[in-house]
Amino acid sequence: MKNSKFFNVNWADLGKGLLIAFLTALLGGLLELLQTGALPTTWLAFQPILELSLAAAVSYLLKNLFTNSTGEILKRERL
Repeated sequence: MKNSKFFNVNWADLGKGLLIAFLTALLGGLLELLQTGALPTTWLAFQPILELSLAAAVSYLLKNLFTNSTGEILKRERL
């Protein structure tokens, strides 16, 4: 797979990043609640899990935005 260039995010990065980061945080939060014996049946129980999931997805996209096509963070493309 071709990596995105510095200050760019391609569609593959966008799709995979959002999916993996969001689902990982979502499932982790749900597992934590289930281990305590509570089911998230109200918005107040589910809201922090959803917010963390969105934060994880945005963090992944920001990391990709500041990474060049060779995987180096905060370095310009090599000529």
